[in-house]
Amino acid sequence: MTSLGAAKVLLAEATHAGVEAIPDDARVGSFERWDSLAHMHLLLGLEERLGRKLDPEEAVRIESIADVADMLDGR
Repeated sequence: MTSLGAAKVLLAEATHAGVEAIPDDARVGSFERWDSLAHMHLLLGLEERLGRKLDPEEAVRIESIADVADMLDGR
C-alpha cells in the first residue's frame, strides 16, 4: 500500500467514512467530515502507526492528506 493509501485509511477511520469517500486532495476545511474531533483521532492513529508521539510542531503542520502521507514516508 502506498503512503497516500495508508493516509486515506487513517483519515477514513478518523472520520468514520469509507476509504473511497476520501479525496486525494482532502484538506482540513475542504473535506466536510474532517473536523476538529476527526483531526484528533487522525493524529492518534498516526502516532499509533508511527509508534511514537508527534511533537507539537509536527502536529500543527498536518493540514492535508498529503501531509499525513509525508509523515508516513518519514518526511
